[in-house]
Amino acid sequence: MANAPTKPTTPVKNESSSASGAFATLTIPICIVVAICIFVFILGHPSHFKGGNPDNDPNPGDIFGTVHKGGVIVPIILSYLLMVIVFSIERFIVIGRASGTGNVDAFVRKIQAFLNSGNIEAANAECDKQKGSVANVIKSGLKKYREMEVDQTMDVDQKALAIQKDIEEATALEMPMLEQNLTIIATLVSIGTLTGLLGTVIGMIGAFSTLGASGAPNQSELSTHISEALINTALGIGTSAVSIVMYNVFTSKIDKLTYAIDETGFSIVQTFSASHKNRA
Repeated sequence: MANAPTKPTTPVKNESSSASGAFATLTIPICIVVAICIFVFILGHPSHFKGGNPDNDPNPGDIFGTVHKGGVIVPIILSYLLMVIVFSIERFIVIGRASGTGNVDAFVRKIQAFLNSGNIEAANAECDKQKGSVANVIKSGLKKYREMEVDQTMDVDQKALAIQKDIEEATALEMPMLEQNLTIIATLVSIGTLTGLLGTVIGMIGAFSTLGASGAPNQSELSTHISEALINTALGIGTSAVSIVMYNVFTSKIDKLTYAIDETGFSIVQTFSASHKNRA
C-alpha cells in the first residue's frame, strides 16, 4: 500500500532519466567536435602567427597563438572544459526546477507551520504552488498522511512508519534525477589533470630530444616544446579546478534539497504521531 502514491510517477522519472542519458550521449561528441574546430579555425588562425603561418611562432602577446602551440592535447582538454560548462548549465537548470518556484527554506517553514496547525489541505496547496522535487516528495507524504487517517487496520506507530516509508520511496525516485551527470563532472576533475600531465610529458620529451640532438640545440624548437608542456599543464589544472568547483556547488545544492526533504518529512511523521496518539 505504501507503494501506491509513487507508482504513477515512475514512468515520468524513467523518461527524465532517459532524456538526461541521451543528452550526455550527444553532448560529449559535440563538445569534442567543437573543441577541434576551435583549435583549428580560431586558435590556429594564421593571423595569430608571425608571417601568417601557423608553423611559425605566435605573435608577441597573442594568447590564441600561444595556446595553439600546446599541440594536439589542447583540443582534448578544451573538449573537457566545454563538457564541464555544458553539463554545469544543464545541472543548474535541473536542480533549479527541482527546487521549485520559490525559496526552499521558506517553503519548508510554511509546510511546518501548516502541519503544526493541522492544516493538511493548506500544506497540499502550498506543494502545488511550489512544484519541484521537494514539493513532490512532501505532497506524496501528505497524501499518505490522509490515507493513514482513514485506515483502520494499523496502529499509530505502524501508520507513522508507513508515511515515513512512502516519503523515503518518493525521495529515492527524485534523487537520481538530481545526481545524474554529476559523475561526468567528477570524472573530468581527474582526467583533466591527467591529460594536462600527458601533454606536459610529451612537451618535455620533445624538449629533451632537442637537447640531445647532435650539435647546438635549436633554441626556438626547445622553447616551443617547453611552451607546449606548460600550456598543457595550465589548461589541465584550470579545467580540473573548474570541475571541482562546479561539482562541489551541485553536491551542496543537492544536499540542501535532501535536508529540506528530510526535515519536512520528519515533521509530517511527528505531527501524525503526536496528533493521533493524543486522540487515542
